Amino acid sequence: MVGESGDERAGRRQGDNGHRTVPHTADVRIEAWGASREQCLVEAVLGLVECFADVSRAHPTAVERVHLSDDDGDDLLAALLDEVILELEVRGRVPVDVVVEPAGEALEARLAVAELSDVEIVGAAPKGVSWHGLHIGVDPYGWSCAVTVDV
Repeated sequence: MVGESGDERAGRRQGDNGHRTVPHTADVRIEAWGASREQCLVEAVLGLVECFADVSRAHPTAVERVHLSDDDGDDLLAALLDEVILELEVRGRVPVDVVVEPAGEALEARLAVAELSDVEIVGAAPKGVSWHGLHIGVDPYGWSCAVTVDV
C-alpha cells in the first residue's frame, strides 16, 4: 500500500476495502485501501471518523453533497477530508456513511451525517490534514492512500 508501514500488506487481497490507523507522534496517521479510487476515499473518511467518534449507533439526520474535482492527485484526498473536518467544526455533524461516485467530469461525495451530540466521542477531534506524507494512488491491489491528521 502507498505509505505502507509494513505489517499488513500480506493480508490484503485484490479488491479488498479497508482502513487502519497507525501510531504517529501527537497526530493520527490513517492508511486506507480500496478496489477503486472512490472506495479508497470512502475508507479514508471512515478511518478519520473512527479516530474520534463511535458512529455505530448513530442515525443520519441529513445528507451533505460534496463536489470534488476529478483529479487523481493528493489534493483530492485532502479536499474530501477537509470537508469532513469542516462539517464537524462548523455544523457540528459527523459522517456515519459515505458514498463517492463519478459525477460527469468530477466526483461527488455524499456524506450521511448525524449530529455530533448523537455520537460517542472516543478521541480528539481532527483539526486539519497535513500535506506531509499525504498520498493516494494505484497499487498492486487497487488503490491506497495515507494521510496524517492533526488533532
